[in-house]
Amino acid sequence: MRKIPKMKVQNCNTISAFGGINFVFKYLEEGNLTHIFDKYFPQLANQSIYSWKDIIYSILSIYLCGGDCIEDLQVHLKGHFQKNPFINLPSSDTVLKRLKELSEESNQCFTKRGSVEHTYNRNSKLEELNVEILKKLGAFSKDEITLDYDNTILFTEKSDSKMTYKRNHGYQPGVCTLNEEQVLYIENRNGNSDAKSFQTDTLERIFSLLKSKGIRKADHFRADAASYQFEVINLLKEEVNNFYIGCRNSYIEKYYPQISKWESITDTANETIEIGELTINPFQQQARRNKMATQEYRLIVKRKPTSDGQLDIFTQDHYEYRAILTNNKQWSAVEIARFYNHRGNMEKQFDILKNDFGWNCMPFSKLSQNTVFLYITAICRNLYHNIIRYFSEKTKSLKANFRVKKFLFRFIILPAKWTKRSRQNYLKVYGKLHFTT
Repeated sequence: MRKIPKMKVQNCNTISAFGGINFVFKYLEEGNLTHIFDKYFPQLANQSIYSWKDIIYSILSIYLCGGDCIEDLQVHLKGHFQKNPFINLPSSDTVLKRLKELSEESNQCFTKRGSVEHTYNRNSKLEELNVEILKKLGAFSKDEITLDYDNTILFTEKSDSKMTYKRNHGYQPGVCTLNEEQVLYIENRNGNSDAKSFQTDTLERIFSLLKSKGIRKADHFRADAASYQFEVINLLKEEVNNFYIGCRNSYIEKYYPQISKWESITDTANETIEIGELTINPFQQQARRNKMATQEYRLIVKRKPTSDGQLDIFTQDHYEYRAILTNNKQWSAVEIARFYNHRGNMEKQFDILKNDFGWNCMPFSKLSQNTVFLYITAICRNLYHNIIRYFSEKTKSLKANFRVKKFLFRFIILPAKWTKRSRQNYLKVYGKLHFTT
């Protein structure tokens, strides 16, 4: 019978289980983000114990150290950040109080023919802060700028949340992402506001923000069928070089039989689909009503056989159709179809934000205050994009596409403690660190 080994416990309160987070803090310090925080956040009193950097680093630490709500700061993480020279860890109440101070008033509006009140909330200071941080991170330095816009549902029972079309209470924020990787803009909406309503106003605010920050015109813009509107298309043709809008309604379906040439390709799911195209002049009635000339666009159509082979009464065939409206006349139909398929990365971004950065656990009871939380955690997500990319180049066990959980287990969890010798701070690591400082 195997003997149970003896265990000797040595207590040491100063050892932290999350020693790897110190290298993250050092990387952020080298990026010199503190002056951006001080510029766009309210000025603090001289006797204030916690700076805005402490607030942002604390929220980032929650998610990089495996937490999922603000309360984890006080309950689980407080002891791991004692004597840490990079951060003075505040309590969860202090963090929530500071975030509340950043909220702005919500706005109410009505659709042209409706009587239901719609509530939306934006935060001008955090919009500018987020863009400035993205500029600092080099997000706009790529050869091409690609924007994606979509809405997502955040199910919640907050006091002011309203019923969504999925028959549960929640919010339905509109989110614009940059180059399929980082969050550019957030406009929080209540659950009863569908994605189609007031979208032109939201997009106008996005483009106005980019212009005010000196960002060049976007090369590509993608959105789903909620953006297939006369006003939205007219806005996009002026504000972006190329747009790609999903469209699926009875007006578009009448064009499908006119396509005589179909090209077969294999999609990402290894299924064979067919691609066809034709040129159309949409929104003719709306153009005449507004005394505007009609515009000619390309309609890229994808189709694949239905799983049950059932005949469609409208198209008179057994295919399932998807269409894309675009003003891109340089690319082939196949190139446009493949490029539009990358819009699916929006769902991946929503999954990351909800499950890795706390969007499923909003802390406040008001929509305006939760908008602040969404923006701050989105900024943390943007920072993480550069963090994981940087450390993946330094450490073999990491890859640039790793989610937070893998980064936590492979890098952040590292027993370490801070010691002070000769008036200097030293980080003592217990274990093998495959990373050179």
